[in-house]
Amino acid sequence: MSPDDLVLTPRGVRFMGRYFPCSIGKGGIRRDKREGDGATPVGVHHITGLLYRADRLAQPAPWAIAIGKDDLWSDASEDLDYNQMVRAPYAPSHEKLRRADPLYDVILLTDWNWPQAQANKGSAIFLHQWRRPGYPTEGCIAFQRKHLHWIAARAVPGTRVIVKPD
Repeated sequence: MSPDDLVLTPRGVRFMGRYFPCSIGKGGIRRDKREGDGATPVGVHHITGLLYRADRLAQPAPWAIAIGKDDLWSDASEDLDYNQMVRAPYAPSHEKLRRADPLYDVILLTDWNWPQAQANKGSAIFLHQWRRPGYPTEGCIAFQRKHLHWIAARAVPGTRVIVKPD
């Protein structure tokens, strides 16, 4: 492991010599991640993208891409676009990326079950803003807003996200 890795620990995520409190999936940490189980998957994942709400904040890093009003994320495991960013209109099950709340104002994308998604293995493991301390996610890793912005400004494509088993 390197200081440039994001490492999930009992204290939070360690990155660049700092610890950041975080929330994980309501299903805990699992080796056998499945769609809808609410778990954060064990493994070495990699940052593959950075999305942000340009109408709410400045570009957090030069490689960040603005979230459009029609941007969605497919969580329809039977669809060819499963675990991919798609655009409205899109009939299969999906999640809106442009939310009314601030949870997805900044999203670091990971390569969990991507780019060649396997049905029912689980969609999108994002790093995003938390609702409040300790409030679990659907499997993502969530942070306080200022910490997420600090991480997003320093993480680069390929940064490892290491989730060890409990």
